[in-house]
Parts: sequence; C-alpha cells; structure tokens
Amino acid sequence: MRESTRTYAQEAYEIILHAAKTIGSRLPGSKGEKAFSDYMGEKLRSIGIEPKTEEFFVAPRSAIGGIPYAGYAGLILSICTFIALQVTPLWFGMAFFGFLTAFWLITCCLLYQRWSDMFFPQKISQNTYGELLPPDGKFDYTIILSGHLDTCWCWKHSAKAYKYKDKPGMGMLVTVLKMVFGTIAFVFLVLTSIFMAVVYAGDLFKADFAAAILSAAWFERFRIALHFTPFVTAIASCFVIMWNDSHEENASRGAMDNASGCALSFELTKYFAEHPDKMPKNCRIVDLNIGSEETGLRGSMAFTEEHKNDDLSKNIWHINIDSIADEDHFNVIVKDDWQNCRFDKDLEEMFLAAFKELGMKSKEGGSMHNPVGGCDSTPMTRAGAKSVTFAAQNPTLTYYYHTWHDVPERFQMETVGDGFDVVLNVIEQIGAYQEKNGYPGYRKK
Repeated sequence: MRESTRTYAQEAYEIILHAAKTIGSRLPGSKGEKAFSDYMGEKLRSIGIEPKTEEFFVAPRSAIGGIPYAGYAGLILSICTFIALQVTPLWFGMAFFGFLTAFWLITCCLLYQRWSDMFFPQKISQNTYGELLPPDGKFDYTIILSGHLDTCWCWKHSAKAYKYKDKPGMGMLVTVLKMVFGTIAFVFLVLTSIFMAVVYAGDLFKADFAAAILSAAWFERFRIALHFTPFVTAIASCFVIMWNDSHEENASRGAMDNASGCALSFELTKYFAEHPDKMPKNCRIVDLNIGSEETGLRGSMAFTEEHKNDDLSKNIWHINIDSIADEDHFNVIVKDDWQNCRFDKDLEEMFLAAFKELGMKSKEGGSMHNPVGGCDSTPMTRAGAKSVTFAAQNPTLTYYYHTWHDVPERFQMETVGDGFDVVLNVIEQIGAYQEKNGYPGYRKK
C-alpha cells in the first residue's frame, strides 16, 4: 500500500467496520440493506455529491435464497414415495412437482432468470449512486465503480466448518459432501417420480414398454427398495433445508462481501473529488452502490434497465469491486461461467498490468473465471459496458464465505489499501487508453 493513499484505506476500513459491526446483516430488501444504502448516500453527500436512490422490487427467496425450498420439496417427495407405492396415480403429481422444482432451481437459482419472482413475497430494494463530474462539467465517457450493499443468508454448513479453519481443505470437503448428498437425493427423487409416472402412464395406454417394465424382476426389486430409500433421501433433504439459515440476525455480516467493495468505490471517488487534477481527462466518475446482488444480480439488472436509454448506458467502463480481503488472492474475474458471460478483455489486461506493477500476489495467476453464481459485471456487460470484477478473495469454499464469520477482524486494512492502489492504477490506465484510442467498446477476445 502506498503511503500517499493510506488515509483512504483507513477510511475504507472504517466504513467496513461500520457496515459489519454497527449495521450488521443486510439481506436483500432488508432494513439493514437500506441502512447501509442511506449511510453510503450520506458519505457521498459529505464530499459534495448529491446521491440518487432508485428503488425496485425484489423477491429475495426466488433465487439462491430459496434453496431450502428444494430441501422441503425433497422431504415432501420422500414422504409421498411411501404413499405412491400404494396409490400409483400420485406419481403423476410427484413428477410434475419435482420437474417444476428442478426447473426453478436451474433457471432461477443457478441461471438467475426472473420468471419465478411473481410467486414469492416481494420487498423493496434500492441502488444508490453519485456522479463526480470533471471540473469543466464535460465528459466523453464514464467510469462506474461499484460494490453491492447486501449480504447473503448464512450458509450453515460453511459456518460450521469454522472448526476446521486451520485445515481449510477438510472444511471444504465436509461442506461439499453435505450438499452433494442432498443434491443426489433430490435428483434421485425427481428422476424416480418422472420414471414411475411415465411407466404407469404407459400402462394406462397399454404401451408395450410399460408392460415389459412392470413385469420385469428388476422393477419389482426397485419397488421394494423404494420402501427404504425415502429414509435416506429425507435425511439428505434436511441438509438442503439447513443450507440457508432463515434468521436475518444470523446472516453474513458482509465485511469482505461486500462492504469492502462499497467502501473502496466511495474512497476512490473521494480521492478524485479531492484531487480533481488527477481525474482522467473528459471522464465522469460514478460511485454505484448496488442492492440485492445476492438474490440473482437484481440491483445491477434494475440499474441497466433504468438507464438503457440515457448517458449511463453509453461509453461505460465498469469496475465491479467485490470482496477485497485475502492478500494472496488478487484476481480479475473475467467470466461468469454459469451465466455464460465473458467480460472485457481490455480491462482484464489493465488489471493484470496493475498486479504486476504493484506486486500483488495471486495463487490463481491473477485472472480467473467465476465458476458458480454470478457477479454484477454480467448485467453491465450485457448492457454494452466494458466491465470486469476485481476480487481479492480465496475462491475455495471457506468458513467465512456467506457466513457470520465474514468480519473485519479477519483481514488487514493494508489489504484493503492494496485494493485501492490497484483500482487507482487501472483508472489511470483507462485515462491513458482513452486519450490514445477513444472509447473502443466491449472487447470479448
């Protein structure tokens, strides 16, 4: 960390402390999320920037927040299996219910589609942002610095892996095994329900394949086994039910994920407000605090939709800062694999250059894909912005990821300061690139 920027790093860490310790958990659409949004708005006002807040509806449990519902579905299917062995028409209802639940899990929990939002209770979330204009008020392009306000429901199995904090490999193994157990059980129940429904539907229509299956010895053995497997699948389903703690007070405190991103976005904006001579030529800086990232990127989706026809959708460089805490894991995230979205190549190269110049460490090599879920760069990229996500976070499943163990005491202010220096370096590179080339648009390769 450079001494010249230490003050900003210290102030960023104080924001992180306030978010995690004073406000605490900040689930999507919650009072905690709004309190942090208001707090960041006041921070902007303190440096002479009038914040703007845009509200939107969110259904917190329609995406990953609703994963426990899959466990309840598995428990229901387990119980119904006993009855269906005697009342065969029940398999038809079980097949439909299982297929619908699986379809929702894949499309909404994994791929972040929004069709199911209407079926879940909705709350009001918000995006809060402020604009820092160049001294003459004229700009040709915009750099958006963003972090997300909200925190995630506590992942109970990960939190319990705290006892293995000195053996992270064991903690991850135990956590993953629990979820794999539950996933296999759910898939087995859904496929079994569909298979049995198909067989008995075929029997109703006198299909030869159904008669062959019903008369086969293996099918009778399978039916006998189904008298015992529900005991196993019911236990496995309980592991899925336990995945997200339903109590708001037990949710993640969100020091790393992602008070760090909001704090750095603000402090970088403050730096340029106090040093207007350092601002890139003809550039506007926007500090964007995004709501409801943890329930399927709803805030960034709402922001891109709100501004699709104005100048906040044109000539945009977007740096999403998400989780700056782990000093050996400075990385630029260049793709959301599950969302099938590749981020901007120019920004990737700039971050790699900044890591090299500043001596940042990365056990992953400095550039990586996000293997699960998604980040706010995906909606921005799809809206046409040049975007990447910057993180300094151990990518393996750890006891502090999405748990109440995500507290400021776990990491150092110096790491946050290193993150400040990295983004400042990239902004300087953007300014030089713009002066030389103008705005080139999104580059995938």
